[in-house]
Amino acid sequence: MSLKENLQADIIAAMKARETNKLATLRLLSAAIKQREVDSQTTLDDAAVIAVIEKACKQRRESIAQYQQANRLDLVEVEQYELDIISAYLPAQMSDTEINQAVADAIAQTGATSMQDMGKVMGVLKGALAGKADMSKVSTLIKTQLS
Repeated sequence: MSLKENLQADIIAAMKARETNKLATLRLLSAAIKQREVDSQTTLDDAAVIAVIEKACKQRRESIAQYQQANRLDLVEVEQYELDIISAYLPAQMSDTEINQAVADAIAQTGATSMQDMGKVMGVLKGALAGKADMSKVSTLIKTQLS
């Protein structure tokens, strides 16, 4: 079952269970996927759907940080709830040690020695870690290892 089919099945299940908050979140995610399909005029495969889900998760994390700074805990709860539902559709995340090892391997593979080579390392890791790791965390690790 593809991710889109799984999402549609969960939307139907949320409708039947009358889970309005979950249903609204799943519909937002489904709409984002359909919008990407319309924009690109193609049917998205699972990798492209994961990219849409990652973007939605990133938006929620940024919103949570801003709401926490503004001391709006009611909105933080809403965003955290949506993040929990959306992130369930992502593949299992890598551990910190696995990410560190992947970064070290990519640096060795590309022969990177300075911050100028960061683009090369990110290029190698972007495809390998897509959906499996938070790329902002990966970027931070690359910066620390290259500096």
